[in-house]
Amino acid sequence: TGGHTTEILRLLSCLSESYSPRHYIFADSDKMSEAKIRSFEQKRAETFTNSQFTLHRIPRSREVRQSWTSSVVTTLYSMLYSLPLTYRLKPDLILCNGPGTCVPVCISALLLGLLGIKRAIIVYVESICRVETLSLSGTILYYFSDYFIVQWPDLKEKYPKSVYLGRIV
Repeated sequence: TGGHTTEILRLLSCLSESYSPRHYIFADSDKMSEAKIRSFEQKRAETFTNSQFTLHRIPRSREVRQSWTSSVVTTLYSMLYSLPLTYRLKPDLILCNGPGTCVPVCISALLLGLLGIKRAIIVYVESICRVETLSLSGTILYYFSDYFIVQWPDLKEKYPKSVYLGRIV
């Protein structure tokens, strides 16, 4: 949603035009992200004339403060939408930064790789606001991502697989 979208767009602003097309996936109940993404892409099109992007909505996998048990059900429901979408898009790279929506998308991509259909590189960037502990999405994807980036040295110490690059958003 709002904060995660702002962070991911800051990361994307550093990427070259070779990262195209871009497919944005966000929760169907997220009302802010679409406007932010469209504004970002409109500005990007002023620099990169061949800029291509699409927007995709999937059911939210977990609401803030949702119980653990019910979030398993909603995440599985979100996977029902993520798997065919990921199969259709067959991404080379998934860049995500923490909203619960990224978990079913990444798991779908992992399944496609395990089935030999298409392997995607998963890059997870933990939110700048996570100073001492990982988010729930980060805790899950720490084990499955190809690159796990943290923005605070204390997190690098606690999670040795992570890559500390300093503040990148």
